[in-house]
Amino acid sequence: MKIRIFAILSLIAGSFAMASCIDEEATDDVILSKDKTAIEEYIASNTLVNVKEFYDETSGLRVIWQEVSDSGMGVTAGDTLKVDYTGKLLSNKVFDTSIKQVAVDEGIFSSSRVYTPLDFPVGFNLLIPGFEFGVGQMEQGDKATVFIPSMFAYGKQGSGSIPSNAPIIFELNLIEVTQGPQQ
Repeated sequence: MKIRIFAILSLIAGSFAMASCIDEEATDDVILSKDKTAIEEYIASNTLVNVKEFYDETSGLRVIWQEVSDSGMGVTAGDTLKVDYTGKLLSNKVFDTSIKQVAVDEGIFSSSRVYTPLDFPVGFNLLIPGFEFGVGQMEQGDKATVFIPSMFAYGKQGSGSIPSNAPIIFELNLIEVTQGPQQ
């Protein structure tokens, strides 16, 4: 009996060892490639106001401005930002928002939540990397849509109603930039 248990445990250990030999980087590259394609297809099949655009080819992160303020109040690490946002999947299903009426209209309203702009210091990795990247490209008063591949969003684990490996969209309105301590 001890030999069988040892043999079974050896097989299980061998299976885990084989699974860990999967090229994680290649898998990430495949997922990123699929995400970029899905984002391009979304952009091609949906009408977006586009007055300015930024695209980082390596990461696949894309920012498309609907309004440019020319306020001159850019974002620097350490600044505190006030942002209204709506987060969506590429199916246009809203998964989160800071705007009460959007939450009501999309059927995700929670009476226990206070709907106000998100207020956070940027550059401290408090939010997903794609969100911080997007607002980092903006100026106070800008409105933009940020397209985020899954590895810069919720990745392989997903989150709540966001499936694993799901590229996402954030519609952002950068309401206020409060400068942080000068470096």
